[in-house]
Amino acid sequence: MKNPRIGCWLIVLLFVSLCGCDKDGVESGNKKVAFVAGAATDMWTIAKAGCDKADSELPNIDVEFRFTSNGTAAEQKSMIDDLMVKGIDGLVFTPLDPDNQSLMVNELAASIPVIITDSDAAGSDRLCYIGTNNVNAGKEAGKLVKEILPDGGEIVIFVGKTDAQNAKERIQGLQEELNGTSIKILDIRTDNLDYAVARSNVSETLIKSPEVDCLVGLWSYNGSMILEAVKDANLLGKINIVAFDEEEAVLDGVEKGYIYATVVQQPFEFGYQSIKLISSYLEGHAGSIPEDGVIEIPTAVIKQEQAGSFMSKMKEIRKL
Repeated sequence: MKNPRIGCWLIVLLFVSLCGCDKDGVESGNKKVAFVAGAATDMWTIAKAGCDKADSELPNIDVEFRFTSNGTAAEQKSMIDDLMVKGIDGLVFTPLDPDNQSLMVNELAASIPVIITDSDAAGSDRLCYIGTNNVNAGKEAGKLVKEILPDGGEIVIFVGKTDAQNAKERIQGLQEELNGTSIKILDIRTDNLDYAVARSNVSETLIKSPEVDCLVGLWSYNGSMILEAVKDANLLGKINIVAFDEEEAVLDGVEKGYIYATVVQQPFEFGYQSIKLISSYLEGHAGSIPEDGVIEIPTAVIKQEQAGSFMSKMKEIRKL
């Protein structure tokens, strides 16, 4: 004889699945929003904390945060395709290849609101860009280099990819700031988000160009990889370094005087403000989108004297 309890549970489970109830049996009408970042660097971990805070403050929104494993546009597209099949009501993501992902943005935007962060896909149908003005951020790095080398010198730049929009703009801003000076860019080394390559690029530079006066890392992990390679070469404190973002190793290097300064963004705000904005839009408040479709999150320069307090602030954010 069949167990009648099993039959009852099957009926309940079928009812739950058909009614769209949550695991507690309560009907869920929440909007689903996804945030698709790049690789799992410290920067995006901080952005996730911002998303989580916004998620906790918004009772009608469920946020799913995803990192890529290899930092490629192909993997990112696969993730987004999967999310679309599952069903999402809005998307925030950082294009890893904006020039070639604009068509994808337009296709997505025809179905759901799309917000871009970190590296803009300007000219696409995205709802809004929330993030850094990367040309100005590059200029901030250039100002630091000029402080270090007032009489001129030679620098090498390190970045994941030169075709990423944020990299293009940071390099542009850096070059504009150095125009008319006696500071020469010897090389721009790329690593395709491979940390081992990023580190070896620095080691090779120190061997091939021992005359280099300053090493500049434009992506969040470049600063820590520069630091490791310089330490291996027994050159800590003997070669100038300018970095980007707020990885713990970078901030520790600034505090100890091994890195002159780092230009920090506010990835927490990337996550927090983008989720808040897309939630507002989904609730019918289209007027919350600025007319120019851009919300700039300002950068800050952290030098040795600010490093300690800033590190404490970041530790609190990471606990959220």
